[in-house]
Amino acid sequence: MSEVKMTPDQIVDALPDYLIPEKAGTTKATIVFDLSGDGGGKWWVRIHDGKAESGKGDPEETPNLTLLADVNDWVKIMTGQLDGTAAFMQGKLKVKGDMGLAIKMPTLFRRPS
Repeated sequence: MSEVKMTPDQIVDALPDYLIPEKAGTTKATIVFDLSGDGGGKWWVRIHDGKAESGKGDPEETPNLTLLADVNDWVKIMTGQLDGTAAFMQGKLKVKGDMGLAIKMPTLFRRPS
């Protein structure tokens, strides 16, 4: 079984479709993914009114949460190959801003199957 390597663009484009509206509830937040390494850059997802939208670059508003990681580690975290908490403990994932939101984030989105 070959590993399908998703890109940050594909993951971020798909995020709004994976939001679980019941879990998002009244959450209003902008999350930035600041990714280093080959193919890195900045992406964002904005959650409001039980919906999400996403894009590339810097969001218009100040983010509530910024997640910093190497692009390969982040793709593994987002596709379920690497546990986010473990990545954080190992220093592979850095969190700036709302730590509560960072902890809640995995429950807001379904994993792509």
